[in-house]
Amino acid sequence: MKFQQIRNATAIIEYAGKRFLVDPMLSEKASFPGFPGTVNSELSNPLVELPVTIHELSQVDAVILTHTHGDHWDEIAKAALPKDLLVFVQNEQDQKEVSSAGFTNTRVLDSETEFEGIRLVKTPGQHGSDSIMEKLGDMLGTVCGVIFIHPSEKTLYLAGDTVWNHHVENSLETYTPEVVILNSGDAQVVGLGSIIMGKRDVLKVHEAAPNATLIATHMEAVNHAVLSRKELREFSIENGFDTNIAVPEDGETVVI
Repeated sequence: MKFQQIRNATAIIEYAGKRFLVDPMLSEKASFPGFPGTVNSELSNPLVELPVTIHELSQVDAVILTHTHGDHWDEIAKAALPKDLLVFVQNEQDQKEVSSAGFTNTRVLDSETEFEGIRLVKTPGQHGSDSIMEKLGDMLGTVCGVIFIHPSEKTLYLAGDTVWNHHVENSLETYTPEVVILNSGDAQVVGLGSIIMGKRDVLKVHEAAPNATLIATHMEAVNHAVLSRKELREFSIENGFDTNIAVPEDGETVVI
């Protein structure tokens, strides 16, 4: 298994001989505005350039979209990726959106999705606390994670845009993944708080799955993500789980 951090939540996962492109945000640096109502909204997104070419990112067997927010599925991805590329989505609403961009090969994930011998299990998440969802639920919408299962690989859990909550806890208990990918940039809405995991959420995942290898992604690439790689690494040392977590730079590959 290999995980290549690309930028933000965009990554390449090599699993059981197949390559998956996750949540492609392919725009050039500073090409669209910061997200209104979030911290540092005066900054333009993305904050950094892609470390590889779009052509390289197109050389995959399938795309996985955990949801269709602009920092996970942007206009450049819609325009540049091959229209016959298989795209896995979380629900029929997202499927319609992807199909409307011209993609002809889409599949909705469920609990028993099979692809080339790999079982893909859609898991629930929540894009913020209960109080945030009460206020901004319509905007933040539905998100998902994905469990990867194959007899020749460790079980992998891609948690997606979620904070620590009972959904994540239940997925860890049910599937006992040995590798967990966490969107850990602590993206912040002004006056309301985090809409993805921060460092203490990451610690809770470690405490719930102490033997799992954690991989931190969705960092240092969009205006509202306030947790730096340096701070997360230092926090992991202070709390004794630095040997259990990888915090890759953009372009870096983690081999499991």
